[in-house]
Amino acid sequence: MQIKSVSFIKSSPNVGQCPESKFPEYAFVGRSNVGKSSLINSLTNKKKLALISGSPGKTRLINHFLVNDGWYLVDLPGYGYAKLSKAEKSKFDAMIKNYLLERENLACLFLLIDIRHDPIDTDLEFIQWLGTNGVPFVFIFTKADKVGTIDAEKTIESYKTKLSESWESLPLIFKTSAHKRTGNDDILKFIADTNKLLKSK
Repeated sequence: MQIKSVSFIKSSPNVGQCPESKFPEYAFVGRSNVGKSSLINSLTNKKKLALISGSPGKTRLINHFLVNDGWYLVDLPGYGYAKLSKAEKSKFDAMIKNYLLERENLACLFLLIDIRHDPIDTDLEFIQWLGTNGVPFVFIFTKADKVGTIDAEKTIESYKTKLSESWESLPLIFKTSAHKRTGNDDILKFIADTNKLLKSK
């Protein structure tokens, strides 16, 4: 897929105020500082489409971007940011989960995982919640340029091993580097193929 146009549509404080759901949506979420904004900018080839900051937790709303006049890219707030108050954490947790449960045109969630770290409880708990609630999702392991190939595969295998304890089969896995643009074509092809599948139904 070639991205020919990207336009910001709206930032929403809750799912009820999101734009009209006439296009399939692909949402991006992950723990704070996982590299979400960098990946979104790399995918769309727009340096400042999503806000990048040295301070995690900058995304505070549900941000909709219309791509190629045919599908929405949705930038969700990160979860698990330690410096947020308990009330703020609960607020963002509810915002994310309500969106995932109630947004009927959500085609797929891209769950971002930092490939530099072994399985983290925060991620594992969220993954189990997605499975329990039947939310369609795939994995994106980010920052692949920060580790060697062997270490990268070791992290991915550790997630597979951990999840295989309770999952019969696992979602697709993409490995990316926003800096080197690794994995972008695979992700965009997945979106294009999913869009075609949705149109054929």
